[in-house]
Amino acid sequence: MLQRKRQRSSGECSEELDLFDGLPDDLVISIISKLASSVSSPLDFINVLLTCKRFNCLAVHPLVLSKIGFRGFAVKPRNWCDSVHRLLNKCVKAGNVEACYTLGMIQFYCLRNRESGTSLMAKAAIKSHAPALYSLAVIQFNGSGGSKYDRDLRAGVALCVRAASLGHVDALRELGHCLQDGYGVRQNIAEGRRLLVEANARELASSLNALVKQNSQHHSCLNNHPYSEMTGSACPLLSDFGCIVPEPEVHPVNSFLKEWFESGMSELARGLRLCSHKGCGRPETRGHEFRRCSVCGTVNYCSRGCQALDWKLRHKVECVPVERWMEGAGNGIVGGVNEEVV
Repeated sequence: MLQRKRQRSSGECSEELDLFDGLPDDLVISIISKLASSVSSPLDFINVLLTCKRFNCLAVHPLVLSKIGFRGFAVKPRNWCDSVHRLLNKCVKAGNVEACYTLGMIQFYCLRNRESGTSLMAKAAIKSHAPALYSLAVIQFNGSGGSKYDRDLRAGVALCVRAASLGHVDALRELGHCLQDGYGVRQNIAEGRRLLVEANARELASSLNALVKQNSQHHSCLNNHPYSEMTGSACPLLSDFGCIVPEPEVHPVNSFLKEWFESGMSELARGLRLCSHKGCGRPETRGHEFRRCSVCGTVNYCSRGCQALDWKLRHKVECVPVERWMEGAGNGIVGGVNEEVV
């Protein structure tokens, strides 16, 4: 009797396995593609690979690799290795724009392969990838990877226009300042102000949507919380509308750049600095490449977008005019003044 039950149970298991194995590859690939597009970390995709032998084989299909979302490439610098590099290259060949952008930024800034990095970001930009368009604009504005004479302000503005048309907030802000200052484009103060208002409106709407999602996940009503508690543990951002909203989400590749240089994976040449906005991570490729704060001279930024964000997040409270630093040094309050500022 017991033997019959065992035979029956083993028969049922074999039928279940046969049913799964009987599914067409196209259907399984479609399911894995959906999972890959919604992963929240690289570990999620690794778990898909480890599910079973069939998943392991089909998960590296070009269609699946082309669908992996940007969070799936949120690798830590300490975990960077040849296998990660190979996976990114496979995703690039499969046509994944996020892989093109991520690997392009890493190649350009971390591995110092400027030509390859620019080419990869251009592949993503051709497919209307807004962050890639904006990053290329920053490179053009600064002449990154070359001399100051390699700066192309008109190209930077053109790339910003394309990224702004896709709703990229930093590109909108950058373009607004360019129009106000006549930087690389004919001055148009009214249009510049309009773009800055639009950038702040998009920023505010995005932040409020994030707050609603955050509170709904905790099963709490938005109106029942004090406004200071709504911001959570995130650093508060004082928008141009006078509202306190959370700091915008940082793209994983920007976090990678910042951790890469701060952890000592690659040392910057003497005199070079990272962009002072903590959500950026871009380094200077030559001395005095980035613009500095005109008041204190102690912080530097790769773009006006980073400068505006860091002003609201942090620097507005910390900024001290150079004259006051010098007075403090004379009175013995401050240990010294930055030589570069002097």
